[in-house]
Amino acid sequence: MAKKQKSKAWKFILILLISSISVMLAFLVYDWWLQRKAHFVSYSEFGIDIPVNYSIHGIDVSKYQNVIDWESVKLMNVNQVQISFAFIKATEGLGNEDAFFQRNWKKTKSVGLVRGAYHFFLATKSGKAQAENFINSVTLTSGDLPPVLDIEQTYGVPIDKLRERTKEWLETIQAYYGTQPIIYTNVDFYKKYLKDDFDNYPLWVAHYLEHDQPRIYRNWIFWQHSEAGRVNGIVTHVDFNVFNGDSLEFRKLLMN
Repeated sequence: MAKKQKSKAWKFILILLISSISVMLAFLVYDWWLQRKAHFVSYSEFGIDIPVNYSIHGIDVSKYQNVIDWESVKLMNVNQVQISFAFIKATEGLGNEDAFFQRNWKKTKSVGLVRGAYHFFLATKSGKAQAENFINSVTLTSGDLPPVLDIEQTYGVPIDKLRERTKEWLETIQAYYGTQPIIYTNVDFYKKYLKDDFDNYPLWVAHYLEHDQPRIYRNWIFWQHSEAGRVNGIVTHVDFNVFNGDSLEFRKLLMN
């Protein structure tokens, strides 16, 4: 009787072990399938996996990247993957300009990279006044990307007031530059605070660790898929982005 019970116990352990291994293998196969489906390829030179089913790649920078050698950024090319555009932090809140904005703004233009400028939004401040801060710092010319509003935090401001000030910034900027601004934020923030009222604006969305595309209900034009990339000419990690379209669609987006 004892031998039968011992035999049953071993059979149970064996079945449990086989089941566990099967589940682990299933997850590995599923992960492999997702990566194959999305065409992510690991590039040691960039330090991250790159979604190569998108043809136009770019970065975004601020003072935290310190002095950048933009010539080296422009020349880096790994199996036809290269940096084609750069979003540059211009301003934040009221009266604050990024310490490296003017340098980055001029250098990207000089090496032939498509450039875009963004404003980091403080929900506690007037949207119109923040837009004027951006306008005082940023001169857009033909071939530049539209202006960007980077909005990521509420700072405790009620949703209605947040939306009101956001609209102030967007409408003031559109009236001045004559083009519709882009909204940058992460998936969760957009769904919780901005959805519906801002669905007509072009969206640049941050969503990491996704294998195919950002998980959001609406269309988008840029996807920030990693914050841990490496590029020649930049000593720190840098955010990586892709454009959701081809070269013709990208050119149509640029300022005239």
